[in-house]
Amino acid sequence: MKAIASSLKVFQSPKMLALLSLGFASGLPLFLTSRTLQAWMTVEGVDLASIGLFSLVALPYSLKFLWSPLLDRYVPPFLGRRRGWLVVTQVLLVGAIAAMALQNPRQALFMLAINALFIAFFSASQDIAFDAYRTDVLEQPEMGAGAAVAVLGYRIALLATGGLALILASRISWPLVYLCMAVLMALSIVVSFWAPEPANPGRPPATLSEAVMMPFGEFLQRSGVGRAILILVFITLYRYGDALVQNMATPFLLQTGFSQADLGRVQGVMGLLATVVGTLAGGAWLSQLGIHRSLWVFGALQALSNVAYFILANAGQSYPLMVLTINVENFCGGLGTAGFVAFLMSLCSPRFSATQYALLSSLMAVSRDILVAPAGKLAEQTGWPTFFLITLLAAIPGLLLLPFFAPWQGPSNPPDESVSTL
Repeated sequence: MKAIASSLKVFQSPKMLALLSLGFASGLPLFLTSRTLQAWMTVEGVDLASIGLFSLVALPYSLKFLWSPLLDRYVPPFLGRRRGWLVVTQVLLVGAIAAMALQNPRQALFMLAINALFIAFFSASQDIAFDAYRTDVLEQPEMGAGAAVAVLGYRIALLATGGLALILASRISWPLVYLCMAVLMALSIVVSFWAPEPANPGRPPATLSEAVMMPFGEFLQRSGVGRAILILVFITLYRYGDALVQNMATPFLLQTGFSQADLGRVQGVMGLLATVVGTLAGGAWLSQLGIHRSLWVFGALQALSNVAYFILANAGQSYPLMVLTINVENFCGGLGTAGFVAFLMSLCSPRFSATQYALLSSLMAVSRDILVAPAGKLAEQTGWPTFFLITLLAAIPGLLLLPFFAPWQGPSNPPDESVSTL
């Protein structure tokens, strides 16, 4: 009981409520250019190949490190370096999401892609500011819990843009659904005004050149070139199998015979409960296992959850099996994300947290947004059962890299210098 109480005590910090709310704001735009947009395009009769290629509109998530030094170097004239940029990007997101109400997937797919690209760019910029804020505001012992709470807020936002949006789409038009999401995004701006400032935010770089060059040099010097390269490859591949499933899950479920309302109720409401349990359990267990061992355990469970989709693909339209599949995926995804986010934060220096975290998370987004682009074509050529077996195999290379920089018997956490080095 004492161990459980010790694990849960870290969640009592006032910072956690702010991170929960800001995590919600960060997660709100994601499905509006991916899963929810895929549902809209599927209903409108857009072919699978085009739906799969639409993952490329999320390219800003993979390239956000290119402009992240601007958010490290320049400070808005209000609310400080982190919260000021949060407000700026959130205002822009409100306008871009509302503009989706003017689009028609059947008649103007290119314009839909351009609009979605703007949402992704503003969302990626918001993520830069939020990730830096979260990294700066948390102390080392709080990282696991902070990552879990932020991911929980993020997943709750996916309920709004995934579950709630799909339920609304069965009752009102898709343009009105996007207007509702824009209103919800506007409410999220309030969060940035009352979130606490980091106690030690770090000194901004003196010049733009310093903001561009020093974060990369500092990371390479601290980690060592060989170890740094392994870490970067690992970040790219760790969630690749899960990313392939996420990219095609909605078209698969709709083509299998489940309705939009089914997906809204199960993916949103029931899946959220599984995610809540998985995310909070991940944050609590991480404080006991340490970051390195959590990557092993959570990564293996995350990969094995793809087997549930393989079973469902062979079984066909089985509602109970669909419920089980989605809940298993959400629980394991919550575990994996909590551990992975804590790992990324532990690699950043507070002075350059915007640029360093943006670089690391951009590499994570490469597998989610770029390497998955052929997923639709692959599913068409192989069929759903074989496709989901391929996703399981795609998860293995990332796990095979763990012994080289995060051995099971090695230190449970990265060296303290990864956080304290300025």
